[in-house]
Amino acid sequence: MLTEEDFIEINKLKIEPGTKVNLENYPTDYEGKRLNKKAAGELLEMGRQHLAEIQEKLYAQNQYSVLIILQAMDAAGKDSAVKHIMSGFNPLGVKVFSFKSPTPQELDHHYLWRHNLALPGRGEIAIHNRSHYENVLVTRVHPELVLKEQLPGIDSVKKVDKKFWTQRFKQINRFEKNISQNGTIILKFFLHLSKAEQKKRFLERIDEADKHWKFSIDDLHERTRWDDYYKAYEEAISATSAAYAPWYVIPADDKWYTRLAIAGVIYRQLKVLKIDYPGVGEELRADLIKGRELLMKE
Repeated sequence: MLTEEDFIEINKLKIEPGTKVNLENYPTDYEGKRLNKKAAGELLEMGRQHLAEIQEKLYAQNQYSVLIILQAMDAAGKDSAVKHIMSGFNPLGVKVFSFKSPTPQELDHHYLWRHNLALPGRGEIAIHNRSHYENVLVTRVHPELVLKEQLPGIDSVKKVDKKFWTQRFKQINRFEKNISQNGTIILKFFLHLSKAEQKKRFLERIDEADKHWKFSIDDLHERTRWDDYYKAYEEAISATSAAYAPWYVIPADDKWYTRLAIAGVIYRQLKVLKIDYPGVGEELRADLIKGRELLMKE
């Protein structure tokens, strides 16, 4: 799929536990020389085939599950990444969830409740396009939203303080560690888009008729809080990248590289597990022999 040199470059995008993240130190576009859009497309097609093979073994083994988290600023290409990377998977074993503002029912539960319901079963892959991290990103920029959760002791924005966010990071780490210890492979991707590229994509949504449906004036309002979101992302990624649930900061200005890098990480991490078809026991082996005999007598 990719060369060892490519994987070494992609692995540099992984955030090691304890790293204090400054997003200015991470590229938003592909800085290598070996790949281009055409080559990446061919590699991605090969990658989809490899991922499909691993998915079939994952499903047959029925031991692990995979949770893929995609987070990004608006227009970073999360939807297209899902479409291009996951198209090779068997849809019966893949679930895609896109989390919007919580409903009244969801607000009557703790903030992780709806995300827990969307976790993959054994042998399955779940993709969360936006995720439980919205609860330390959007709510970090707009702390007044936390008040809708009706949390005991949190009755004013002033109480949504540094101590509150530190506690919430710890809750997320416990949540992810628990599901990891019970067989869920967690891979978290932040699609790192530059502000200039976001502007370009917003203008395309305004100027191109087939992209009008993607445009929302609310996205422009959130763009004015760019620095606040970046700070929120930096703190969230720094606090929650763990060996059992690593973050990858993926350049997102070049969509062709974004898709290839994400597919490469997924493939590499699942391959390490050495997932294979279940072994054949004596009872099944006997049934196979008997089955052949019965069919040959027809």
